[in-house]
Amino acid sequence: MGDTLLTDKLCNASARGDLDGVLSLLQAGANVNGFNKYSRTPLQVVMLGSSAVAQALLEWGADPDRPDPRLGLTVTHDAAREGFADTVRALMAHEADVNLPDNHGNLPLHLAAREGHLQVVQLLIGRTADPQAPNGQGDTAGQLARRHSRADTAAYIDQYLSSN
Repeated sequence: MGDTLLTDKLCNASARGDLDGVLSLLQAGANVNGFNKYSRTPLQVVMLGSSAVAQALLEWGADPDRPDPRLGLTVTHDAAREGFADTVRALMAHEADVNLPDNHGNLPLHLAAREGHLQVVQLLIGRTADPQAPNGQGDTAGQLARRHSRADTAAYIDQYLSSN
């Protein structure tokens, strides 16, 4: 089976959240950092709610910091935006850089705050080098939370910033 076919199969299994399939393909020699026909890696297409699959890919050496070729989003950006705290936790445990901006200057913290994912904000804020950093549009995470009516998230960010 060719490398490209194996990588496509691994990406498909990853996107489905098929842990057994992912492990089987990795054991068969699929490249954990290989690209599918859409120029994405298995971790970039992982079913975000399947933290076990993300964890397995990371344990096999998946690069958590490879940006999406179109928008510059890392998997951490995606998981933070969608509120998958367990996946964010797994990424951070494998040294994912939470300080990488996407093409719009958003850190994962900006995206989690904008969407009101308080648990993810709580995970990210202490690991973000400057929790008050503006994104490319000049908005901080706290401003995004307030603008999008995420009162609990905005209050948490304000409290965190005032105590640090």
